[in-house]
Amino acid sequence: MSATNAFETSLLGLIFTNVAAANVGDAGGLLPSATAGVFWVSLHTGAGPGEAGGQDTNEAAYDTYGRVSVARSAAEWTITNEVADNDNEIAFAQSGDGPETEAHFGLGSAETTAGNLFIYGALTASLVVNAGITPSFAAGALDVTLD
Repeated sequence: MSATNAFETSLLGLIFTNVAAANVGDAGGLLPSATAGVFWVSLHTGAGPGEAGGQDTNEAAYDTYGRVSVARSAAEWTITNEVADNDNEIAFAQSGDGPETEAHFGLGSAETTAGNLFIYGALTASLVVNAGITPSFAAGALDVTLD
């Protein structure tokens, strides 16, 4: 089974920008949240969190690491042709130690603890974090695709 491109784009809009997914269900479609909220972006080492993992599964652990919040809004995400990408830089804290190799990212519900991990993926290239390194995603560099 497969979803159509139009439906995938509509779902990404609902998930990332809190815009109604039109023409699904009643006349209002799948409705957005009353309060949009945020995703907590995480970094992960090794094999990443996997399908059954939580936000803290294989999560980065360098000395100043913390998850970064990104609002579910059109000011933070652009949806184009089944792809959601970040509109602004997503920067983590600068490391004071290392080395640690980050290989995956995640989007979840919690600032700390296990949380619900909603989306994860491999980085295009692993990142070795040493003292003085500030891991980040440049604007447009974090792409989430439904297919």
